[in-house]
Amino acid sequence: MSLTVKAVRIEHHGGPEVLQFQQIELAAPHAHEVTVRHKAIGLNFIDIYFRSGLYSNALPHGLGFEAAGVVEAVGSEVRHVKVGDRVAYGQAPLGAYAQAHNVPADRVVPLPDQISYEQAAALMLKGLTCWYLLRKVHEVQAGETILFHAAAGGVGLYACQWARTLGARLIGTASSGEKIALAKRLGAWEVIDYSREDVVERVKELTQGEKVSVVYDGVGKDTWEQSLDCLQARGLLVSFGNASGPVTGVNLGILAQKGSLYVTRPMLAAYVPTLADMLAASKELFGLVLNGDIEVQIGQRFAWEDVAQAHAELAARRTTGSTVLTLD
Repeated sequence: MSLTVKAVRIEHHGGPEVLQFQQIELAAPHAHEVTVRHKAIGLNFIDIYFRSGLYSNALPHGLGFEAAGVVEAVGSEVRHVKVGDRVAYGQAPLGAYAQAHNVPADRVVPLPDQISYEQAAALMLKGLTCWYLLRKVHEVQAGETILFHAAAGGVGLYACQWARTLGARLIGTASSGEKIALAKRLGAWEVIDYSREDVVERVKELTQGEKVSVVYDGVGKDTWEQSLDCLQARGLLVSFGNASGPVTGVNLGILAQKGSLYVTRPMLAAYVPTLADMLAASKELFGLVLNGDIEVQIGQRFAWEDVAQAHAELAARRTTGSTVLTLD
């Protein structure tokens, strides 16, 4: 049976002003789908990429990949959740900015009672991103020194805490005293104020000239060269976002010149291709939260009717931690 729900849609690309609320018909879930009635929705920088057109999708379309709520209906082949269960997801087809959404069942995980809907909406995509960055793309080791740009951002604050649990020394970058203090409180070994300090020189000072084995860079264009210059010979640059714009026109020869460096551009989907993978990853993530090793950082809450303002704040980098949209 179909549902009529309210959803945020865009008909053309642009700034926050293109976001529109519309009534849509949500079909009954297919055999391998789950209908989730949302309680909270996660806001992520990738949402801005799709709104602006940096990432393309056939118009018109919805926005959002992450939410938490209650199972409203399940397809005939779904076995791991049932109607009424508390669930969350962090990787779904576009359209999470809605009262309800049909999600492939292998992306939906049961939500422990001790974790709230808002916490889950702030945690799933960013937390799972942190999981694959630190545990799979490069398995961070105790005693290792790493560099993580935007350490006070949504993914960055989880990385600070996760690195601490792994016994690693995370050097972060941030742009204000408030953000620096927050990243340090949550586990960063040191934080560089990139608005006042030379990041490369400061990394050299902190590592006695050794530099770092891996750089995690979700900023993109503005930090590309800087990130390469912070790496040891044969070090790894993990480019996982484009907050300042995409990296283009890359000359691969520069990797040889700077020390036979490696670069990867990973995506979460490649690391959780099956339901079993998704359940295992979320179990590890939820376990760290339940054990108190990771504190969910919700820096901003917006009523979902104020989604345009939330987008403007995120794009201007005036946010810390995670941003969630709340529904009645």
